[in-house]
Amino acid sequence: MLKFTLPPSPAMIHAGRQEVLLVANADLREPANVTCWPTQQDYEQKLQAALEKLGYRIKRAHPIHADRGHGFISSQKEGSDLFAAIDPDAPVIVLLTAWQYSHHIAPSLAHHRGPVLLLANFDGTWPGLVGMLCMAGTLTSLGASYSRLWSENFDDELFYQGLGTWLRDGALSHKTGYLRDIAPTHALMASPAGQIGREAGEYILRHKAVIGLFDTFCMGMINGVFPQQALVNAGIPLESLSQSALLVEMAKVPASLREECLAWYEQRGMKFEFGTDGAKELTRPQVLEQCAMMIAMARFVQRFGLSAVGVQYQQGLKDCCAASDFAEGAIGNAERFPIPDERGDIIWPGKAIPCINEVDMGSAIPQVMMWRLLDGLGLPAETTLHDIRWGSEYQGTFFWDLEISGAVPFAQLKGGIAGATGYRQPSMFFPYGGSTIAGQGKAGRFIWARAHYEGTEVVMHMGTGTAVELPPEEFERRRRATNYEWPLLNAVLDGIGRDDLMAGHQSNHLTLAYVDQDLLAEVYQAFVAQALTLGIRVRAAGSAVDLLAGSRA
Repeated sequence: MLKFTLPPSPAMIHAGRQEVLLVANADLREPANVTCWPTQQDYEQKLQAALEKLGYRIKRAHPIHADRGHGFISSQKEGSDLFAAIDPDAPVIVLLTAWQYSHHIAPSLAHHRGPVLLLANFDGTWPGLVGMLCMAGTLTSLGASYSRLWSENFDDELFYQGLGTWLRDGALSHKTGYLRDIAPTHALMASPAGQIGREAGEYILRHKAVIGLFDTFCMGMINGVFPQQALVNAGIPLESLSQSALLVEMAKVPASLREECLAWYEQRGMKFEFGTDGAKELTRPQVLEQCAMMIAMARFVQRFGLSAVGVQYQQGLKDCCAASDFAEGAIGNAERFPIPDERGDIIWPGKAIPCINEVDMGSAIPQVMMWRLLDGLGLPAETTLHDIRWGSEYQGTFFWDLEISGAVPFAQLKGGIAGATGYRQPSMFFPYGGSTIAGQGKAGRFIWARAHYEGTEVVMHMGTGTAVELPPEEFERRRRATNYEWPLLNAVLDGIGRDDLMAGHQSNHLTLAYVDQDLLAEVYQAFVAQALTLGIRVRAAGSAVDLLAGSRA
C-alpha cells in the first residue's frame, strides 16, 4: 500500500474583522530593496492612517527582516511560501512604492480568491506607479481579478473614494472610455492608407518578422513574455538566443574595431562623462565593451535574418559585462557606426535595427510593425520603448515623463548624437557599469502603442502624442526627480489624462516612433490596418480614434 506524506503547511494567516492583509513586493536586487525601504515604511504609515479613518486597519502578512534591512518580498519562492499561508479569501492590498518583480507574487495572486488591490504611490523617484502598471498588465494576461489605485500622498479625494469603494465592495473599477475597439471591418481598411497597412501586414504574415531575443523574462515582467502561439499567429515568431552566446561573439571583436567604433561617436559630438574609478565612474573600457556588444548584436541579426534584436541585460549579463544600453540605443539608430560582418560587408547600412529593450515582446510587436511600415514609406524608422515613469503639471498642462533605463536611438534626442551624454549606469544595478545615452527627448509628433495578451489573443492599445521640449529649469527638475543618468522624454498623450492611462494601460511600457504632423493621420490609419491584418485586436486610445473617422475609400 502506498504511503504519502507532505511537509507540514504553515499556520494560516487570516484577516480579522475590519482588517486587511498587507503585502509588500519589490526588487530581486537587495541593494535596491534596502534603498527603497524607508519610503515603503512611510507609505505603510500613510495607508494605516487612511484605513483608520475608514474604520479599518492593516495587518502585515509577512515580517520585516532587520538582518536584511527591509520588509519586502524579494523572490518568487518567498512570495509563494507567503501565499501558501494566507487565507485564500482574505482581502489583500499589495502596496507598491518601488520597482517590483511581478513574478514574485503574480502566480499566487492568480489563485487568490479574495479581493486584491494594487496600490501605488505616484512618484518619480520612488516609482511604485511603474511597478503597479507592470503587475496590472501581468494579472490581466494571467486572467486574474484585481483592482488598481494610485495616489501621490494617499490623501486626495480619488484615493479615499477608491479605497472606500474597494473596502465596501471588494472591487474597484475605473472609467476607461478613452479606449475604443476598432472592428476588422472598419471603413479604414478600404482607404488608401488602409491598403498600405494591409500590404505591410500581409508581408509580415507571408515572410515573417523574426525577433531575436538574448534570453527572455526581464525583471519579472510576465506581461512581457508572450505565448508562442500569440507571436506565431501575428507572424512575429521568436528566435531564442542565449546571452552566453552574445558574450562569446563579443570576445571575437578585436580591440582596434572597438576603438574605431567609440571614436566614431566621439567625433560626432557625444560626450562621455569618463572617470578613473570603474566601480563608481564611467571608463573607456566599459564603453569599448559596449561597442563590442553592438557589433556582436548586429552580426547575430545578419546571421539569423532577424527583424529585431533584444538583450535581457539584467540578471546574469549585468554580472558579466557592461550594461547593454549604449549598444541598444546605437544599434537602433539609422546614423550608426558602420558595423562590418566577418567578411567586411556593412550590416544594414543607413537603417535602424529595431532593438527590443528589456526583451519586452509587448514592445517587440509594435516595433517590428512600425519599422516595416515606416521603412516602406521611406520615413525615419527609429523606435523605442519608454517606462511610463512619472508625470506632473507645468503651466496647467500634464506632461508625462517617459524614461527608458539607459538608452534611446539618437534620432529621438534633441541634437541627435551631439545632444547625447553618456553617464555610468548606477552601480546599485550594474556593477560593471556602462554608458547610458542620456539627453532631452526632441519635440515632435509621435505614434505610440503597446501590445499585451489575453489568452493567446494579442491586444494592442494604439494612440498618438506630442513630445515637448520643456524649458531647461523644468526639464532639470524632472530629471532630478527621476533617474538623472537616463534619457527623458516629456509628452502629452492625445486625449488621455493621467488617471485615464493609470486606469487602463496594461504595461509599465509604451512604445513610440516619431511621425511628422502632416503624415500622422495617414500613417496612424495604416498602422491600425496593419495590426488588424495581423489578427491583432486594436483599441484606439484617446483622440487618435478621430483620425480613423476621416479614412475614406
